[in-house]
Amino acid sequence: MEIKKKDIRALTKEQLREFFVKEGDKAFRGNQVYEWLWSKGAHHFEDMTNVSKETRQMLEDNFVINHIQVDQMQRSSDGTIKNAVRLHDGLIVESVLIPAKNRTTACVSSQVGCSLDCKFCATARLKRMRNLNPDEIYDQVVAIDKESKLYHNRPLSNIVFMGMGEPLMNYNNVIKAIEKITSPEGLAMSPKRIVVSTSGVPKMIKKMADDKVKFKLAVSLHSAIDEVRTSIMPFNKSFPLDSLREALEHWYAATKNRITYEYIVWDGINDSKKDVDALIKFCKFAPSKVNLIEYNPIDDGEFQQANSKAIDMYVSMLEANNITVTVRRSRGKDIDAACGQLANKS
Repeated sequence: MEIKKKDIRALTKEQLREFFVKEGDKAFRGNQVYEWLWSKGAHHFEDMTNVSKETRQMLEDNFVINHIQVDQMQRSSDGTIKNAVRLHDGLIVESVLIPAKNRTTACVSSQVGCSLDCKFCATARLKRMRNLNPDEIYDQVVAIDKESKLYHNRPLSNIVFMGMGEPLMNYNNVIKAIEKITSPEGLAMSPKRIVVSTSGVPKMIKKMADDKVKFKLAVSLHSAIDEVRTSIMPFNKSFPLDSLREALEHWYAATKNRITYEYIVWDGINDSKKDVDALIKFCKFAPSKVNLIEYNPIDDGEFQQANSKAIDMYVSMLEANNITVTVRRSRGKDIDAACGQLANKS
């Protein structure tokens, strides 16, 4: 009977050090291997050139490195890159590199499929298969960093958790991945360059605040009227706007970090003055900014991008109320890499 080997990246540095001591080796060997696994991103034990052949064989006998593989890479005419990422068990998620003039952003996935049921999002139509492990999240970032250097001549500068899945429904693994990404022993990225985007899970937003996280928060809002929000995001029934607002007040009180609202305006759904008034009222309780996002259709025509007059109304009314607003044009639409389009068509 074959013994199932443990994924070595599930071990902490301390556990690796203890493993080597138990095997009659020196504890510092654990530090060497840990560095290969994380900051050097080794995919195979034989890559670990400053470790003896016998030690590499012993690691091979006891462990596996369940690294991801970029199964398919698509490049958009605007420079966006979409990766179909194959996990060790054959499941696939997608991640995206979004280039801009002075930055490169990685949009990463946190679940295979999604736990929530937003009607306008292609990912929500895939059932949630499982949560991603911290190393699987980390590997997506490493792969995009390499692509950024290769195709755009600069390292990755920003990360957004806006790919497949609801990050706060995989909270512990997302936090562990961010710890590795920001650690000097990992990618040493500043947490201020990381945004975790949630559809709004009040209990977990409060937990993040209490855990004193240093990254930024974005909320996928799309309506500040309960009935409208429930019609497009049915889980809003369980987490209505009052409880979301209370959680966000708690977040701001604890972190003093302003909140970004992601907001799509659809034709005939949330494109009236009443919708803007409700949004302005919702934005007032804590410093915030609104990103108006271009909608990317997902085939069935139920949701259509609002016309430019409606967008202009949102912008002028928000600005008149001293609320920062940005209109975001989508990138990578020609390869289904834009916001809401990640659906593993590959």
